[in-house]
Amino acid sequence: MPSFIQAITDYVPRSRHLAGLIAVLIGSLFCLWLNTSLDVWSHGRIIGLSSLTLAILIGMVLGNTIYPKFAPSLAAGVGFAKGKLLRLAIIFYGFKLTLTEVAGVGMPAVLSDALVLSSTFLLTYWIGTKLLKVDKETTLLIGSGASICGAAAVIAAEPVIKAEAHKVTIAVATVVVFGTIAMLLYPFLYHLGWLQVWLSPQDYGIYTGSTIHEVAQVVVAGNTISAEVGDTAVVTKMIRVMMLAPFLLILSFLLTKSGNGKGEKLPVMSRVKQVKVPWFAFIFILIVLLHTWLNMSDSFESTMVLLDDILLTMAMFALGLTTHLSAIKQAGSKPLILGAIMFGWLLLGGGLINIGISFI
Repeated sequence: MPSFIQAITDYVPRSRHLAGLIAVLIGSLFCLWLNTSLDVWSHGRIIGLSSLTLAILIGMVLGNTIYPKFAPSLAAGVGFAKGKLLRLAIIFYGFKLTLTEVAGVGMPAVLSDALVLSSTFLLTYWIGTKLLKVDKETTLLIGSGASICGAAAVIAAEPVIKAEAHKVTIAVATVVVFGTIAMLLYPFLYHLGWLQVWLSPQDYGIYTGSTIHEVAQVVVAGNTISAEVGDTAVVTKMIRVMMLAPFLLILSFLLTKSGNGKGEKLPVMSRVKQVKVPWFAFIFILIVLLHTWLNMSDSFESTMVLLDDILLTMAMFALGLTTHLSAIKQAGSKPLILGAIMFGWLLLGGGLINIGISFI
C-alpha cells in the first residue's frame, strides 16, 4: 500500500514544479487557441494542422532561443510536464473511445489494424536498424508512431524506450510530415478512381483508418469522401489506438535484457518479472471500458476530452522546449528516409492488406 500511495503522490506537482508548469500551460493554451484561430482565419483551408504540431514547433523555437535563460527556474516543471502529465494524457485519451464504436465496424477493421500495426513496426525496425543503421531508440519511436497513432504513440512509447528528447522530436516530425502527405494524397487517389477499383467506400474508410498516422489526419481524409466514410475511418483508427496498451507491454518485454550479464540466458519468467509494466496504458483501457459501460453526461465527456487535449499539448510543448536543434542535425537524414519508406509501405503494403481482407 505505501508504494501505491507513493506512486499516486508522484503525480502531484510540488512547489518547485509550479513555475515551469505555468509556463508550459500558457504555451499549450496559446497553441490550442492558435490552431482554432488558423482554421477560422483561413476559412478551413489550413487542414491537418493540430495543436500538438504547433506546440512542438513553437516549443522548439523558444527552446533554442529564450528558454535556456529561464531553464534553471523552469526545468523542474517542464520535466514534470513531459513525464507525469504525458502519462495522464494517455490515460484520459480513453474518454475518446468506446467498445460500441469498435463493434460497429466489425472484424475487418480489427484484422486490418492488427496486420498493419505488426507488419509496419517489424519492417520499420528491420529497415531502420539493419539497412539504414538508424539508432535503435529513434527507430523504435518512428515505428511506434507509424504503426499506431502518430505523435501520441511516440510520446507514449518514450517512457518505455527511455529515449532522449531530440529523438522523440525527430520521430514526431516524421509522422507529422508523412501523415499530412497521406491526408491529402488518399482522397486525391480515391477521386481519381485508382482506389475505387479495389475498395468500396466502407473499405476505403478502413484503409484510411488503418494506415494514416494521426487521428486528425484520418478525420480529414475520411470526411473528404463522405460523413459515413469518415465515421468508419475514425472508428478504425481508434481501434489502432486501443492496441497501444498491449503494444507497450510487448515492447517493454522485448526491451528487457535476456541475459544475466554473464553470458547466460535468463528464463522467460525471470524476464517477465523484470518487465516494467506501462501501467498508464492499462488504466487507459480501463477508462475506455468505463466510458463504454457507464452513462456519462455530454458535458463531462467534453470536459475530459478538453483536459486531455490540454495535457497532450503541454507534454508536446515541454518536449519542444527541451529539444536542441544541434542534436537533430547530428541525427542526419536517415530518420527522414526511414519515415518516407514506411509511408510508402503504409500506402502500398497497407493497401494490399486491406484489399486482401476485403475479399475474405
